[in-house]
Amino acid sequence: MLVVETIAKIRRAFFVQKKPIKAICREFRMSRKVVRKVIRSEATEFRYERGRQPLPRIDPCRDQLDGLLLANEEKPARERLTLIRIFEELRALGYEGSYDAVRRYAKVWRAKRGAAMAEAYVPLSFAPGEA
Repeated sequence: MLVVETIAKIRRAFFVQKKPIKAICREFRMSRKVVRKVIRSEATEFRYERGRQPLPRIDPCRDQLDGLLLANEEKPARERLTLIRIFEELRALGYEGSYDAVRRYAKVWRAKRGAAMAEAYVPLSFAPGEA
C-alpha cells in the first residue's frame, strides 16, 4: 500500500529533481511498474484489498477439517488438541497444504461459530428474591 508521503516523494524526485525512474526505484526500493503508475496517474493513494481469500488446498478437505474442529471443540479443555496436532491429523488424512492455511481457516471458523453461539437473551430485571 502506498501512502501519500511516498507518492509525493516519488513525484518530487521525478518532476522536480529530474531523477530517472531507475534511480527512484533503487532509492525507494519499489518496482518500475509501481513508480510509473504513480508518475502517470493523478491519484493520491493506491490500495489493494483482496475480496475473497482463495482456499485451493483446503477446499477438498474442508469437511474433514470442520469435523476435526467440531470434535475438538466438544472435548473438555484439558483434552483439546492444539492446531498443530489437528494439522498433523489432517495431513494423515491426505491434506497437502500448509499449517498457516489451516490456522487461518480455524480462526475464521471459530469467529463464525462464536458469533452464532453468542446470540442469547439475558434478562436485565429479576423478580424479588429470584436473583
